[in-house]
Formats: sequence, structure tokens, C-alpha cells
Amino acid sequence: MATIGNTQIKLLEKLCNACAVSGDEGEVRAIVLDSIKGHADTVKVDTLGNVLATRSGTARKHLRVMLAAHMDEVGFMLVAEDGEGIYRFETVGGLDVRQLVGKPVWVGHDHLPGVIGARPIHLTTVEERSKTIPLDALRIDIGPGGKAKLGDRATFATKFQRSGSSFISKALDNRLGVATLVELVRDAPPNIDLLAAFTVQEENGLRGAKVAAHALHPDLAIAIDSTPANDLPAWDDEDNPAYNTKLGLGPAIYIADTGTLSDPRLVRHFAAAGDAEGIPYQFRQPGGGGTDAGAIHKEHTGIPSLSVSVPHRYSHTAASIARLDDWKNYLALIQAALRRMEPDLLETDKV
Repeated sequence: MATIGNTQIKLLEKLCNACAVSGDEGEVRAIVLDSIKGHADTVKVDTLGNVLATRSGTARKHLRVMLAAHMDEVGFMLVAEDGEGIYRFETVGGLDVRQLVGKPVWVGHDHLPGVIGARPIHLTTVEERSKTIPLDALRIDIGPGGKAKLGDRATFATKFQRSGSSFISKALDNRLGVATLVELVRDAPPNIDLLAAFTVQEENGLRGAKVAAHALHPDLAIAIDSTPANDLPAWDDEDNPAYNTKLGLGPAIYIADTGTLSDPRLVRHFAAAGDAEGIPYQFRQPGGGGTDAGAIHKEHTGIPSLSVSVPHRYSHTAASIARLDDWKNYLALIQAALRRMEPDLLETDKV
């Protein structure tokens, strides 16, 4: 049974340090293809760039289970050149413009170093300082020697690092999911057909997942993702009553989000697997956000779907933080739930 050790952490580091903004996921795709080589029965890269890998079960009757982890990350696209290595850009995916000024970035496939610049504070007016700097006032500056092209993607230049029991990196959303799905392909349970979809363009409209779900046509689907933890203390109270997940409490099973009402049979199944094997887990509190399940569950005549995620703080910023134990328990929970999947799982009442 797969576990999280030094090999898996090294893979996560490699994935996190790769640049794969939505629509340009090639760098992560290459790592995935190399990592699952020789472990899958079939591997295909579809027209959109999804990696679709299958492992056939050996049981006489078994479910076709799709596991989807998106390869892309939020970032930027160069859209106009102002000269001397200075570029206007647009954001790709959900980013907070207030947090961008002064952030180092990598640009293009060569990871050209640059910085997101704006006028310094001592050259602005009092009125300007009271407002958020608009996106059209920001520029990516790679210097006059830089050879970037319009359409190149850029992402935060934050290298993966360990800090005690934690990981700090850009793109933990969703390289944690990608690294997990690689391990599941390498060590697939024999009681199911495992249909792995390493998807593209999740951060830009769940586009890859829609195509992948249509092609794989599974009996059920699990979105393998990483979810924001809104668990910092509230300003006016020691506790934060509005948290959705908390670091250190284990993987998060979704009840509902903006795009999906999770299939209650799958919610119960994953919770029962955790209880049976003593694996800590938490329920993600209903609220905003979404995963690939938002597109998957609406394909064909409907696909029973669930999202299970690793919690992390500071999502969609230059650096997020997650706990090693949460990731270990995440893989353990998914493996336990998959091993317990019987052909009649979906024949029970949804209520």
C-alpha cells in the first residue's frame, strides 16, 4: 500500500517548482507521464492536454471509478509589451490583485526571473495610497535582456521548502492532488477500474474535467484536490466560527460547494472508511469554491461525485502552507475508501 515518504515528497517538490498556469500545463504533464510510466494499462493525452490513465481491476464485478486531479495553477499571461522587458499582463484564475505588487515571478518555459512592479509608495499621492492598485497599473518586469513572448504564462517564483511538519510553496493547489493521484496509479486497488484524469484548465472553468469525464464515462468520480483552510483566529475572538477546514484535522470530505452537492452515498462511504481504519478526517463546511467535480457530475446522464481535499492556508497566493500529516492521512483515506468499494455501492438510497 502506498505511503508518503521521501520519494513522494521529492515528487511533490518537483511538481510544485514546475510552472503550469492554466492552458500551459506541459511542464507538469511531462512529470506525470514520466512518473506513471509502466504503471498504467493505458495512457493517453487528449486534445485539451489531459492525461488519462487507466488501471483495470481484477475482481469479477467492479466499479469504474474516476479520480481527477488538476495539473494547472493560477498565474498570469503576458498581453502587451511596453519595451525594455516590461509587459502588461492579465491574471489567469482567481487572484487577489492587492497581493501582487513586488512579487518575484518566473516567465515562460525558461522560467525567466521577473518582478511584478508598480510605482513606489513615495511617488504616489495620499489618495492613491488609500486605494487598491488596479491591475492595469501593474507590470511584469524581466529587464531589457529578457526574451519573453506575448501569450507566455508567468507564475510566482516561490520554491518548495519544508518547515518542520509543514510544506511551504506556490501551487500546493493542486500539486498535492497530482502527487497523490500518481501514487494511486502506481498502487491501484484491484477491486475497481481506476480511471485517473490529470486535468487541465480547472482554474479557468473546469474545462479539462468536463472533457475527461465524457471520455472516461465512469460509474462515479472523486475530485482529488486541495482546499483553502480559513482557520486563522478571528480578529475579535480567539476562535474563528466561520472556518471551512482546519490544518491538522486530516483530509476534508466535501458536503457541498458552489458547483456541487456531493453524492451522500459517497460522503457516507468515505466517512465510514475513515472511522473503520482510525484515519482522521473532517467535513469541509459548505460554502464557496469548487473542484473538478462541478463539471464531472453533470456529464452524460449524471455521475455521482465527491470531492476530497488536503487543507492548506493562503490559497492562490505566492505561498501556501500545508501539513505533512494531513497529506499522509489524505492518501490513507482515499486508499481505504477505494478498497471498500463494492459493485452495489450506488444501489443504496441516496437519502
